[in-house]
Amino acid sequence: MSSKQSADGSGNLFHEPLFPAVIPGRFRRRLNRFVIECDCGVRVVQAHLPNPGRLWELLVPGRTVSLVKNAPGPGHKTPYTAVAVERDGVTVLLHTTKTNDTAQFLLQERLVPGLEGAEILKREIPLGNSRFDFLLREKKERILLEVKSCTLYGRSLAMFPDAVTARGRRHLTELATHAEKGRRCGVLFIVHSPGPEFFLPDYHTDYEFARTFQTHRNRLFYLALRISWRKDLCLNAITGAAPIPWALLEREARDEGCYILILTLTATLRIPAGNLGRLDFPAGYYLYVGSARKNLSARLAHHCRRDGQNLHRHIDCLRPAAASCLALPIRTQDDIECELAAAVSAIAVRTIPGFGSADCSCPGHLFFMPVHPLHSPEFRKLLQYYRMDRLNPF
Repeated sequence: MSSKQSADGSGNLFHEPLFPAVIPGRFRRRLNRFVIECDCGVRVVQAHLPNPGRLWELLVPGRTVSLVKNAPGPGHKTPYTAVAVERDGVTVLLHTTKTNDTAQFLLQERLVPGLEGAEILKREIPLGNSRFDFLLREKKERILLEVKSCTLYGRSLAMFPDAVTARGRRHLTELATHAEKGRRCGVLFIVHSPGPEFFLPDYHTDYEFARTFQTHRNRLFYLALRISWRKDLCLNAITGAAPIPWALLEREARDEGCYILILTLTATLRIPAGNLGRLDFPAGYYLYVGSARKNLSARLAHHCRRDGQNLHRHIDCLRPAAASCLALPIRTQDDIECELAAAVSAIAVRTIPGFGSADCSCPGHLFFMPVHPLHSPEFRKLLQYYRMDRLNPF
């Protein structure tokens, strides 16, 4: 294959787009993990979403989504595929398979730092219990390379993954096993934004992936390469590698810190809440801010159970009545529980007085919102700040 030819035959990605015809739409909602709904002017259409991530920061109602029309046939259950989304003027590629095609182009153009002399021998290599993206050769050395698409980023920090990935953790473990046998192995994280200066595994979302990432740092090489796309999905620029601040990762990525629980009540209920007596809870969404000095994962698992047992805290009284519970950990060595509660209070409609704040001077640690917090731009900004942006400068 020519060095000027991409994996899908589209030519040089700096001059030719990944897709020949892109249709703009406005994101409305996510119907399930792999289908979204978009407004295309006079009609609403469904589109396949080739990305299993949560994508909370990207799939916001009203944002422009790039769609391509699917060819008729039994292989397509929706008329369109969503391939990119625009966030604050940045076009972010959603199509994970095309990320691998992009990686192939970058490797062929010798634009991947540390792999400038490597040639591609094969794609999709089955080894052990996994299939790896690339087998490379540099001089006489063979290299196994896995590629990951990174779409989660803040002002100066990009993170992967944005959802728990047992598959990604298995890839790291199996690559490390091959590395112990003398083969060079690594992971290329393609960051679809030119802005972030640093890269970290998302220890908030997938603590086990981050631990595995750290465990194998001396066996595997990690590369985080920042790129940008034009609106027509031609490759715009490669803005360089994003280094990993290992000292920060060592300090922060521990099983302790703060958390926000999002509880959904589908009907108004009157519930006994310990020493607060019986309280009225209107239908809606309740945000509880707490912390755990150790064993944060176990604390969140306890909260997410709906068994009504071991009612040690105010929140344990409310949890059994909730239709659902979403736990959002913020792992940190800093004592920010009360600061976080004040920040949530500032965007919530109401604070439940005295709830969860017996051991501090806060008005309360439970807050009410009539709409789901993840649909609120203010809440998404808050979560991004406490998980990423507050860590600047390094």
